[in-house]
Amino acid sequence: MLASRLEVSTTQLIASRVNMSAAIMSSAGKMETAPFDPRFPNQNQTRYCYQSFIDYHRCQKIKGEDYEPCSYFKKVFTSVCPNDWVEKWGEQIEEGKFPGKI
Repeated sequence: MLASRLEVSTTQLIASRVNMSAAIMSSAGKMETAPFDPRFPNQNQTRYCYQSFIDYHRCQKIKGEDYEPCSYFKKVFTSVCPNDWVEKWGEQIEEGKFPGKI
């Protein structure tokens, strides 16, 4: 039950971000930071970083690796997350030790 709710929530989130994704991707050569997300209103962006990383991998799992709107989440977590965290999480995913539900 919880897994199906998570998939529905992620699918809804992906659908709602398609327009934002297109807006961010329109300026290909320009560096931009992640847009404001009302779910994470504070200065500490740790949860935004982690949730964007999770959302990216869930999006790829659900929609496939070629689904373009998933790249929105990748742009957000690469902008907000420290590189060391992303590398560590990537290694954990490959080893099957990542603590999050993807």
